[in-house]
Amino acid sequence: MFSEETLGLHAGCPSAPGEEGPKGTKIQQNMANQRHNMELKRLSETFLVVSPQKILLQRLIVIAQLSHSLTDRTDLGAHYEKLNFDLNKEYIWDNITGLLLKYPSCMLHIIESSRDVLISILKDLRVMQQKPESSILEAKIVFMDHSPQSRLFQQWSYKVLNPDQVNQDTDVQESKEEENIAESLVCAVVSAVEKLGKHLDTSKAPPGSVLDETPELIIPQKILERLLRRHELQSSQQYLQMYNSPLNISTDFGNTYEQLREKAKHFSAYSVALDESTDNTDTAQLAIYS
Repeated sequence: MFSEETLGLHAGCPSAPGEEGPKGTKIQQNMANQRHNMELKRLSETFLVVSPQKILLQRLIVIAQLSHSLTDRTDLGAHYEKLNFDLNKEYIWDNITGLLLKYPSCMLHIIESSRDVLISILKDLRVMQQKPESSILEAKIVFMDHSPQSRLFQQWSYKVLNPDQVNQDTDVQESKEEENIAESLVCAVVSAVEKLGKHLDTSKAPPGSVLDETPELIIPQKILERLLRRHELQSSQQYLQMYNSPLNISTDFGNTYEQLREKAKHFSAYSVALDESTDNTDTAQLAIYS
């Protein structure tokens, strides 16, 4: 809040025309004080500068298979442009950046924003999949980065790729060890996205122009198609179910170990957070994110 001196309002200011000075009646003085306080509030709101709130940045990479009935692939870009516009009005400080690439048979969507925005986008994706004759079929979460060091994109944009831009040979070869295939494919996608981000930071050109000039930065469609067939990756529906169903283990019956062991059978990955800052009345807390 600004001080009265800063705004030029203080007890010594001249009275408004028609008002009596300090010797006026008590009622007149109260009315003058009320006008004085209202003017102070108005000027404070006028000059007040609100600084943007900081958000915890997260990055989501999601892929989806497109229906063959989708003839105009620009419709998908228009849908996400409207969705981002609506989300920007709801989360005014949560800037949305990223890139939507529409391949002939699938899409790759990279979004950078807050957790609330990313969850909203996944919910919208689920709604789109549930519609009759939906243009989006199977969708998979490739990677969720909960603490990226910085943004890879300056704004959100989309690009429709031509068939000759996406039919590149992939460096990820088929492996006899099935458990390593999904990991190799995910690493290939994440590395390619980071490489594109570094190239954008250097060139300062829009992503569409960069991909036209440097087509080797485009992730081959074959990699995305193979990832869509991997059962290890969560679907958008499975991710939302996990998000809305946190792991709860009761310690009332003394079988914490058995409960945790049983639930861990269904983990694909997990991280552990332990809080030991307890006193005589608190209980140590263990949080497991699966």
